[in-house]
Amino acid sequence: MENQTTEIKKKEGFNGQKAIVLPRSILVKTCIPNPLLAGIYITDIGFYPKAKFHYRERSHGIDQYILLYCTDGKGEVTIEDTSYTIKSGNFIVIPADKSHAYTSDQNMPWTIYWAHFKGHLVKSLIRLLLKRQKSYKGLVQFNESRIKLFDEIYLNLERGYSTDNLCYVNISFCHFLSSFIFDEKFNYSAKQSIVNPIDVSIEFMQKNLHTTFTLEDIAKSVNLSSSHFSALFKDQTGFAPIKYFNHIKIQKACQYLQFTDLRIKEIASTLGIDDQYYFSRMFSKIMGVSPQDYKVKRETLRETKFL
Repeated sequence: MENQTTEIKKKEGFNGQKAIVLPRSILVKTCIPNPLLAGIYITDIGFYPKAKFHYRERSHGIDQYILLYCTDGKGEVTIEDTSYTIKSGNFIVIPADKSHAYTSDQNMPWTIYWAHFKGHLVKSLIRLLLKRQKSYKGLVQFNESRIKLFDEIYLNLERGYSTDNLCYVNISFCHFLSSFIFDEKFNYSAKQSIVNPIDVSIEFMQKNLHTTFTLEDIAKSVNLSSSHFSALFKDQTGFAPIKYFNHIKIQKACQYLQFTDLRIKEIASTLGIDDQYYFSRMFSKIMGVSPQDYKVKRETLRETKFL
């Protein structure tokens, strides 16, 4: 494959990109102990459109499996000593702990949906893939419902890390993976959206990340009393409303730290937090590291661990 240097890649990444890295504390506390989640669970997920100069090389692999699904352009993936050309419609699963590298074509940069995932059932799933495809690489017919399923998984992760959310997301992710293994059986089923006050309130939070709200403000957005809303919210998500709102803010902060050159003070201000030190304490409590350490770690690991 062509040897593209990471210095060429724009620091802020690719226009239109999106990515979520689940906090390790959430994985350890919620996913691994839960029988419904421990089999297969997402650790990272994202979308890179027209990702020119996208290049990764990991000589020792990582402890997660990686799915790359190309919907436009092309690139190349090498797993140990085998190289695969990836074009629109191709997907590939990179096994955990195997040396690998991948690169987007410079003239026709790929657009990829990707995910890192783990769990004690993953090996069995990959064996099934190999039995059917005879390769880590496969070809699927484009189906808009597959993209909608990915978007649904991503958007629900953006809504926070409640146990219900994580169960729904990871069970949906199993369906997403099965759509590649059983492409001929994958059919679109229209999902009817069920609107409830908690859904509306979370959308209200997402649209107002730049603002600081009281419990009363959020409850008012769905025309409920503070006490009733708070009890209902905690019953459905497992979190108090303000704590949930803070989780979403910190999730957005992680994206700013990963994809932009904004200073920590600027990120805090963008998220409606005037006190930089209060923001740093909140970030550290949720993510387990300070914003500065997270930014340094992400820059260090960008070439060795994560997409």
